[in-house]
This record gives sequence, structure tokens and C-alpha cells, in this order.
Amino acid sequence: QVQLVESGGGLVQAGDSLRLTCVASGRTLSTYDMAWFRQAPGKEREFVGRISRSGTTNYRDSVKGRFTISRDNAKNTVYLQMNSLKLEDTAVYYCQGQLITGYESWGQGTQVTVSS
Repeated sequence: QVQLVESGGGLVQAGDSLRLTCVASGRTLSTYDMAWFRQAPGKEREFVGRISRSGTTNYRDSVKGRFTISRDNAKNTVYLQMNSLKLEDTAVYYCQGQLITGYESWGQGTQVTVSS
């Protein structure tokens, strides 16, 4: 079972950039498809983007062209680079790992707040 810890959140202004980091321990990250989700106050948790074990990425439409997910299996780390941040990107961001069996692991989340 992998343990995931997110970091890198904070308070930024609209248009700024942030890079979130998700570090895994307990099991090698290379066996997991990894994803980022987010949850804004009063809203359902929503999918942000995913990177497969092979490195294929896909994103929700609202972040395409602004967000990039990457992974460094040697460091057991996944990144979410967020550029041109908007007010509506404000949320708690969660890292998720999923094995081919469907088993999921989640981090505790990191807060991202975008101000005008």
C-alpha cells in the first residue's frame, strides 16, 4: 500500500503559477496510474488530470493548456504544474494513485487559493 503526501499549495494571485508535488512512500510509484483531483468549498470532488504508468496524460477541459502533470518514478514523485491560475482553480487538491487492480490510495490534500 502506498502512502501519498501532497505539498506546494498556497495563496497566489490570478495569473500566477504553482507546482504541486505528490510524494509516494511504501511502494514504488511506477506501478500506479496517478491522478490529481480537487474539491472546492461546497462542491463535489472533481477530476483534474491523470498520468498513466506509461506517461500518457489527460486533463479536464477547463485546465487543458494551463496544467501539466508529470512523474519522476525514480523519485517516487508526481507533479502538477499549474499556470495562469484562475479564481475558479481555488480548491483542495488531492493526489490519487490507482493500481491496475483498481485499488486506490489518496493523499490528505493541499490547499490552493487564488485571489484577484
